[in-house]
Amino acid sequence: MASTETGFAPKSGVVEAELAQLQKMGDISGDYRVVVADPLIDSANASPADWNWIIAQIIDASDECEGFVVTHGTDTLAFTAAALTFSLCGLQKPVVLTGAMLPLTQDGSDGSRNLLDAFEAVRTAPPGVWVQFAGKRLHGARVRKSHSVAFDAFAASISDLGPLREAAHPGGQPYDQDVSVLIAAVAPGMQADLIALAAERADGIVLRCYGSGTVPESRDLRAALKRARDTGKPVLAVSQCAEGGISLGTYSAGALLAEFGVVDGRDMTVEAAYAKLLHALSVTKDPIEQHRILETCLCGEWVA
Repeated sequence: MASTETGFAPKSGVVEAELAQLQKMGDISGDYRVVVADPLIDSANASPADWNWIIAQIIDASDECEGFVVTHGTDTLAFTAAALTFSLCGLQKPVVLTGAMLPLTQDGSDGSRNLLDAFEAVRTAPPGVWVQFAGKRLHGARVRKSHSVAFDAFAASISDLGPLREAAHPGGQPYDQDVSVLIAAVAPGMQADLIALAAERADGIVLRCYGSGTVPESRDLRAALKRARDTGKPVLAVSQCAEGGISLGTYSAGALLAEFGVVDGRDMTVEAAYAKLLHALSVTKDPIEQHRILETCLCGEWVA
C-alpha cells in the first residue's frame, strides 16, 4: 500500500523492495521466488477467485518449494487463511500468511517485522496454514481480526492444528465461484425476511446466534429454517461471541435450530464457518455429504 488522495491503495514493487533490503542486510537467507498477483487488490475486494489463484500458485510450486509466505491485506486475511486451511488440508508443507496494519511505505510500519517473522516461521512451522502477526504464529482456521488499528490485531483461541487428515483432493480443492453463502446475524425484533430470501436464493447460510446458541422463537424464522431444510440448503450456526462458541440444545430458545437440522458450528469463527460452508458446497452437491463435511472437524477448526 501507498498513500493516495483517497487513502492507502495497492502499489507494485513495495514487498519486493523490502525483501531485497532484508536479504541485503542478511536478515533473510536462502533462495526465494516472488509471485505477484496482477492486478494487485485491496483485500477488501478479495473473493474466492483470489483464494483459488493463491491455491493454484502453491500447488504448482509444491514440488519445488519447502514452504510458502503469502502477503495479504488485514481486512480479509482471516477469511483467506481459513479458506486455504480447508483447501490445502493434507499439504505437507507450511503456508504462512502475514501483512501489516501500517503499510511498509509508512514510517514505523509493522510490515517489515511481520515479513521477517513470516520467513522465519516458514522454516520452523509444522505443515499446515498459519498466520504470523505481531510476533505470534496463529492457527489459520482459528484466527480472527480482533482489533481494527492495533499492531497486535489478530487473535486465535488455539495454536495447534491437530493431526492432519489425508487430503480429499490432493491437488488443492478450488472454491466454486458460482455458489453463494449469506452470513446472517440474529437481533432483537429482527424480521426473518432476509433469511427466508437466503433460503430461496443462496446455497447456504451461516447463522450468527446469541451466546451458546439461542435465536428468536419467531414464526418467520421457523418458516425460513424449514424452507432451508426442505430445499437442502445447509445452515451452519456459530456464536456472536468471540469466545466460547455454541452448544445446541443448552437452551430451549435454540431448540428450533436442531429441529430443522442446523449444523452446530461449536466454537468456529465466523470466518472459518463461511469458508468451511463454501468448501463443503464446492466439494459436493449432495446435501447429506455437505452435512457430513460440516459436522466433521477437518483441520482443528473447532475444539472437539
